[in-house]
Amino acid sequence: MSEKLVIVESPSKATTIKKYLGKGYNVVASMGHVIDLPKSQLAIDVENNFEPRYITIRGKGDLVKSLKKDAKNASKIYLATDPDREGEAISWHLANVLGIDIHSKCRITFNEITKKAVSAAIKEPREIDENLVDAQQARRVLDRIVGYKISPLLWKKVKKGLSAGRVQSVATKLICDRENEINSFTETEYWTIDAQLLKGKKKITARFHGIGGKKTELSNEAGAKEITDALQNEKFIVTSVKQSKKKKASPPPFITSSLQQEAGRKLGFTTARTMQAAQQLYEGINIKGKGHIGLITYMRTDSLRLSDDAVAEARAYIGAQYGEKYLPKSPKIYKTKKSAQDAHEAIRPSYTELSPESVKDSLTPDQFKIYKLIWERFVACQMTDASYDVMSANIDAGKYNFKASGQSVAFDGFTLLYTESKDTDEEKISKIIPLEEGEELASSAIESNQHFTQPPQRYT
Repeated sequence: MSEKLVIVESPSKATTIKKYLGKGYNVVASMGHVIDLPKSQLAIDVENNFEPRYITIRGKGDLVKSLKKDAKNASKIYLATDPDREGEAISWHLANVLGIDIHSKCRITFNEITKKAVSAAIKEPREIDENLVDAQQARRVLDRIVGYKISPLLWKKVKKGLSAGRVQSVATKLICDRENEINSFTETEYWTIDAQLLKGKKKITARFHGIGGKKTELSNEAGAKEITDALQNEKFIVTSVKQSKKKKASPPPFITSSLQQEAGRKLGFTTARTMQAAQQLYEGINIKGKGHIGLITYMRTDSLRLSDDAVAEARAYIGAQYGEKYLPKSPKIYKTKKSAQDAHEAIRPSYTELSPESVKDSLTPDQFKIYKLIWERFVACQMTDASYDVMSANIDAGKYNFKASGQSVAFDGFTLLYTESKDTDEEKISKIIPLEEGEELASSAIESNQHFTQPPQRYT
């Protein structure tokens, strides 16, 4: 009896899926695209509805022959390339090359390479989505027109070998616009005054806010010195104290862009390095004692959606590992932007129970760091919010008004597991030192500092 043929993009993915499907299935890899536009010419008929002219990619001839032979001997063919526009186009090209009717139910997709997901996909094949194929073709045609029309201009005017692309060109303009903003920025001088106050041996920093209850900006040294001189003979009295609570919500699970940003900030990884490790985790890793398994869901997504099963797994893990106080009463649902395609779930581990430490010995350092980032972010997104006690105080020294603030952790919540990083340094917040209205604070030092307004930052 002839086998059913499953065609995927990579050998690593083929190994993982073959393990799940077992006997009766032949799983082979197309090694990405087999058909594309030729490199030597534009290959877009601009006068005829921008019709692309495709050829078999150089060096892929033998692979195409092998795929045709496998297809001829198969009782059924499933095209299981990646679940995005690019994967859909690869399936469409394979269908045309192998003589498969694109309107037949030959296409299967899965967001994660697990036995459950692969088995479910095999049971529900669908037709090739021609809208997705058209979307990929439109992008490819734009790439070619922009690249092949603008690049020669760069060679002539700037430097040989440079390339201009559909995305590169726009990104370059954004960077140039920002640089023009920076160059045209005029800095403005301003001054701050900080009073170092003491309650017993505990230090409190209070910043000058205004005079007579009105906010006052200090634009020069003379104005700042006049106030610091006057403060030498004043007593610092707490005039009001406000206690409040604030919450910090857990961050949403990763999408492609947020994973790339966080890996850049926390790990110093380039986009390419991040995506290479993520691709390997998605396609499958040989885990000691478990065999070849896919560790994360598909890593190209702009959706924050999570499957009910995944959320239930995370909640069970949180309850068992961290206790009920870290588990919200109901699952957290994150809203995806309206502009998102929402074709796939957010990036998450395929199996929550496989903690980073449990698989560390089977991963490369890069794979481990990216898996740890994804796993912790996903579990944290279903944990309780962190809460803080916040204090703000108004302190007067004669007619001069100062403000002091502080906060302390009331409940760590998701920060027990994960802390989100930022592109810019967050202002340091002092710990709470209890103050009472009417009490006098000793002054240990009064400092004035010169500052200048800063131009917009360059993009990370």
